[in-house]
Amino acid sequence: MGVNMGEPRGTHVPVLLERCLELLAPGLTLPGAVHVDFTLGLGGHAEAVLERFPDVVLIGLDRDTEALAHARHRLIRFGDRTHLVHAVYDELPRVLGELGIPMIHSGLFDLGVSSLQLDEADRGFAYSQDAPLDMRMDQSRGATAEDVVNGYEPGELVRILRQYGEEKFAPRVVSAIVRERQKVRITSTARLAELVKDAIPAAARRTGGNPAKRTFQALRIEVNAELDALEGAVPAALDALAPKGRLVVMSYQSLEDRIVKRALAARSRSTGPIDLPVELPGTGPTLKLLTRGSELPSEAEVAENPRAASVKLRAVERIDEQDQTSGTGRERSRLSTRGKQGRLRPGANEGEG
Repeated sequence: MGVNMGEPRGTHVPVLLERCLELLAPGLTLPGAVHVDFTLGLGGHAEAVLERFPDVVLIGLDRDTEALAHARHRLIRFGDRTHLVHAVYDELPRVLGELGIPMIHSGLFDLGVSSLQLDEADRGFAYSQDAPLDMRMDQSRGATAEDVVNGYEPGELVRILRQYGEEKFAPRVVSAIVRERQKVRITSTARLAELVKDAIPAAARRTGGNPAKRTFQALRIEVNAELDALEGAVPAALDALAPKGRLVVMSYQSLEDRIVKRALAARSRSTGPIDLPVELPGTGPTLKLLTRGSELPSEAEVAENPRAASVKLRAVERIDEQDQTSGTGRERSRLSTRGKQGRLRPGANEGEG
């Protein structure tokens, strides 16, 4: 793959490793357990799973060929217990079909930018270092951030910055980009970060960290179609999850977490008529939520690994239908549907848990 297989570039401390293993353990100890690491990265979480659960088979997915090569080197000692695949996480159904594996028992999503991508300036993800304006997680294909910045219509750029970066000064930033690109093509992260900083009012620059953060996030999401892939990936993972299997998802920004929350919530409550005293067969929840809302990292975790500061963790277990009453309706809880696992009444809003 043309990658130097010495020490991996970037630093790698797996986020919330012990908590993830604790939550996934019941699935990892099921007979014939298959674990999917949907965001393999440099393989820290995957290595811990393979070490502590010697009967587990791992499927590791990553779109980044450099990360995949390093993970393959790191996990080589586990031999035929691993299947490492160059794929985006929404391609799980294809991967399982090609491997002849019908279902999975455990799964982990660690979303966002990997240590390798963030630490290495030449990947173009970091606004604090000068580099070519790339931002592709898979450098073997697709348009770059340079293509987006210089080629998209102004209105489309404004939409991307507002929707994916939640940048309230998007029109000002885009105006600065358009003026610059009319004179010369924007090709570096440093120049883009400078343009963003100059476009944002001085008062707004004094809080909230680097003013380029939101623009860079928005461009990264657009270049890699991250939210579109996630919209398909979480339902695909849940569809493949075996009874009593478990899924853990770690998100690092509100757009990701919102998608994850909705996908998990939809399957953790009834789809039957809300006023019936019994649950009709086939309408009950198929997931049990294992976390109350989203779990945040402890102060100790953040002190040890600063990249955990913004993480939100959610976990679920696939309900075993054999543990439920079948054939006839079962009595349903009379709990209030607000904030519970019952179905929301029409017009009710989901809370931001």
